[in-house]
Amino acid sequence: MENVKIDKDLCIGCGLCESICPSVFQMNDEGLADVVKQPTEDEFDSVSEAIDSCPVNAISAD
Repeated sequence: MENVKIDKDLCIGCGLCESICPSVFQMNDEGLADVVKQPTEDEFDSVSEAIDSCPVNAISAD
């Protein structure tokens, strides 16, 4: 998992990703999620959970 991205056109700003993995995802001033840093290996499980939990499938990872 090298490149985590959020599709801003799909994001609805629900905040689930930030609540699951706040070290990688944070809500911005527009109320949408941002990737604030790429995950470390220790964070892969929580990032995967955030990807799976996103109600609009806005998060992707390579």
